[in-house]
Amino acid sequence: MHLDGEEWAARFKSFQREAWRLETLPEYRVSQEAEELRAFAAGERIDPQAYSNEYTDDLKRVRREGKIKGRVHIVTRPLSDYLRFEFMYYQPHAWAGEDIRIMDVTGRRNPLEGVQDFWMFDRSEVVLMNYAPDGTQISREVFEGDVAPFLEYQRIALAESVPFEEYVKGLDV
Repeated sequence: MHLDGEEWAARFKSFQREAWRLETLPEYRVSQEAEELRAFAAGERIDPQAYSNEYTDDLKRVRREGKIKGRVHIVTRPLSDYLRFEFMYYQPHAWAGEDIRIMDVTGRRNPLEGVQDFWMFDRSEVVLMNYAPDGTQISREVFEGDVAPFLEYQRIALAESVPFEEYVKGLDV
């Protein structure tokens, strides 16, 4: 089953304990980010301490409700321009309560090689995120099989990653 619109948004409103994402790509082409990405390329930066939007407000709500929203992004250095852009937003997201971790596989074997992007809700429902090679999203589809492999992917990703704020210390991002 493919998810769009309200059905997709409902997943983020109805999860009971945890919404968790694995990100594997160095770039995502998201039309809503195009203007901000152009501004970033031109040298504009947000003030992470002053930045707030619907997403950060929702992250604070999630935390107040005792829920967890997290992600691990698999990266290699040098970081793509897109990752530098995304990291600029990760800081206020982390401060708002999202558990963001980075798995840097530069110079080592990626223990999750070949695993595609996904969201997992309450450790019981997996939504596969399907992308074209350039990072354009094709679709989101509910995975119909056993979620056990995805629980293992999450375990590996968490064990092999570091908190975002630790990762960026000393990096020029």
